[in-house]
Amino acid sequence: MRHLSACLGLLLCAACVGSEDRPSNVKDLRVLAVRLEPPEVFADTCSTDPAALLPALSRPLRFTALIPDPAGEGRALDYVLTTCATTTSALCEGEQVELARGVTRGGELTVELSPGPGLARFQDGSFVAQRVLEEDAYRGLGGIWLPLQLEVSGGSERVYARKLMVYNCPLVPGMVVNVQPELGNLVLEGAPWFEGVPRELSGPGPFRVDPEDFSARQEDYVVPSFELKPVQLRESWELAWFSTLGGFSPNQTGGADLGGGEGRHQVEWSPPSGVSGPQDVLFWVVARDGRGGQTWVTRSARYTP
Repeated sequence: MRHLSACLGLLLCAACVGSEDRPSNVKDLRVLAVRLEPPEVFADTCSTDPAALLPALSRPLRFTALIPDPAGEGRALDYVLTTCATTTSALCEGEQVELARGVTRGGELTVELSPGPGLARFQDGSFVAQRVLEEDAYRGLGGIWLPLQLEVSGGSERVYARKLMVYNCPLVPGMVVNVQPELGNLVLEGAPWFEGVPRELSGPGPFRVDPEDFSARQEDYVVPSFELKPVQLRESWELAWFSTLGGFSPNQTGGADLGGGEGRHQVEWSPPSGVSGPQDVLFWVVARDGRGGQTWVTRSARYTP
């Protein structure tokens, strides 16, 4: 079976993370996550004819990237958003089609794509979605996975992020369009931690952080088997934890293990040793539903050694 959760929501962040760095510590230019609205587009009918898919491919998309640049001091960043037909490698190879370019700054970058990127054309006039479908050994079973690649550069730094946009159709009964995951509040040291309200932290730590229970928001969903029979699955969200100072342990939680059990979402944030004075710290938690849906929350604190 071509398992959607193994293929949707691919995100590659090629940032400046060396072997001596902690993955959860964000101290230079990074792309931490990419969100698409909607996270999945359903066609009314299942067809390999691009004309039949035209309404779905025409649907506008909103592309949003989370791009921290803590050492950039608000500098201008150049970005280029492209698409291609390469779905089997980490980055686009061969011919690319530019969708947008411009200048942004650290934070969130939002690009409106209207019409959708599936209608972008290669130089020979073929639609990107058509080329992806032609090169797909499964001929669209499990959806058309259209790559979107973001390149962000500032000074000598250059990072890439790649996200698969999914065009799907109801191949078997019970298939419905994916809904974007949404995280609730966080709890820091047993007390609610709200967006836009910095918390005061002091001492050596570590400090415990928990997300509020979101189990009721993890969706049941259906995917097709090779025999075109419905297969019932349930989401098991993964959370990735990041901060501009210190780091989280573990830096990733959740997801399903090989036995189907879910990971727990208890983490601790530890400040580094040797901090000389009070520090303002930003925190991000990125949630992925395993089907292409992705979102994040931002929090802040004032840390005093």
